[in-house]
Amino acid sequence: MHHRFKTVRQAVATLLFSVIAHAGHAGDAITPAVPPKEPADAKPTGGVWTFINENDLYSIKNRDRHYSNGVRLAWISDDNDVPEWSRGLPSFLPLLDPAVRQRIGWAVGHNLYTPQDKESRDYIPDDRPYAAWLYGGMALQSESDTRLDTIELDIGVIGPAALGKPIQNNYHPLVGAKKAYGWNNQLKNEPGIVLSGERKWRVMKELPVYDLGVDVIPHVSGSVGNIFTYAGAGATFRFGDDLKSDFGPPRIRPALPGSDAFKSRDTFGWYLFAGGEGRLVVRDIFLDGNTFTDSHNISKKPIVGDFQAGFALLFERFRVTFTQVMRTKEFDAQDRPDFFGSISLSARF
Repeated sequence: MHHRFKTVRQAVATLLFSVIAHAGHAGDAITPAVPPKEPADAKPTGGVWTFINENDLYSIKNRDRHYSNGVRLAWISDDNDVPEWSRGLPSFLPLLDPAVRQRIGWAVGHNLYTPQDKESRDYIPDDRPYAAWLYGGMALQSESDTRLDTIELDIGVIGPAALGKPIQNNYHPLVGAKKAYGWNNQLKNEPGIVLSGERKWRVMKELPVYDLGVDVIPHVSGSVGNIFTYAGAGATFRFGDDLKSDFGPPRIRPALPGSDAFKSRDTFGWYLFAGGEGRLVVRDIFLDGNTFTDSHNISKKPIVGDFQAGFALLFERFRVTFTQVMRTKEFDAQDRPDFFGSISLSARF
């Protein structure tokens, strides 16, 4: 069984990065030989810090189950402010364009997954396993005015070493929630690695009213590894002011991709957004169970969809986003879609 998963993952990986690397070239403008200059009102800084928290507590339908919580702290450099050792990488890596603006980023994150019934101490065979994912990552980006490409490598651990039980059961009493009693049934310790790639395009139309605009950001994305292996595609639609500041709200994978980076401005900016993504899921360790040993596992859905809507506020060196997400059923025994919210704060220092 594991050999079959490995063969399928390798095939998906080859197809995925081939499609992403070559998609859209026919419609791209001629790439400039010199990276374009920043807009006159942009303020260079030491980079952008972004903190994201995703939790069903922020949802309009508060159901404490399944994808229970996610946190991510990330830093991404200013345009072309990258170390010498990374400057030549875009010339050798698929997806990235060495002739446009380059960035490098670092991140740490933690995800929590639980069944619906957290009062039972027993193994629940027909519900999602208990699991946590603790990881760190490095990302490389290339950006033009109309396209953003990202490659990210995340390395971490699942199982008791990911500290899911103490984190959840120490946090829940602080917000008046009950403890989860079934963590003894969680997935076993396993190192994890995920290689992810994304390509986003931006097609924008400025309106002759109060400097407003509309845009659409279609994307293709995917991940390969023993934690996640999937391929996805979708689009985000936006309306508002200062849409050139970023490529949409940042999220925690798997999700509709946005951008950690944004351009600071002297004036207040805002936009509303809505979008969706469909994913073909080959591997999800939080449903399929451990890769190298027997563990709790459950029959997953091969197709999963995310639908999201929300708003972003930008002022000087700060950006705040709020997102409502509906995720379709991820496993066969799941009775209804999941809902959760995402809040992010980004700041330039």
